[in-house]
Amino acid sequence: MSNPRAGKVAERIQQIIARRLEKGLRDPRLGFVTITDVRVTGDLQQASVFYTVYGDEQEQADSAAALKAATGMLRSEVGKQLGTRLTPALEFIHDELPESAQHLSDLLAEAKRRDEEAAALAANARYAGDADPYVKPREDDEEDD
Repeated sequence: MSNPRAGKVAERIQQIIARRLEKGLRDPRLGFVTITDVRVTGDLQQASVFYTVYGDEQEQADSAAALKAATGMLRSEVGKQLGTRLTPALEFIHDELPESAQHLSDLLAEAKRRDEEAAALAANARYAGDADPYVKPREDDEEDD
């Protein structure tokens, strides 16, 4: 972030919202939510709150609806504790990073498995022709010189 104040405000918002979610909301749809990051615009008007939800797609959808419904209450909580003149508007965004990281880990594991298969095949492989395919002068040709 180029604006150090925005960085500090984002960090504070993350702490406030995380603490409030730990206490729990009255909404039974809210699952196990983790606030992963908060990004605030330079003018401190907008705050994008990134979160992850532990669970299946239905639990993620329910938690998204619960957060959307609680946005006003969470914004007023942030406004009380932040102490700034303006309270940023909150936007909750599901963080896709953990799923992307898992997908990349799966791809790397597949690549490693294929490398091991190729190495196993190469260990028992033999050359199709000569071991050294480059033409070299014969020893008896050199003796003639």
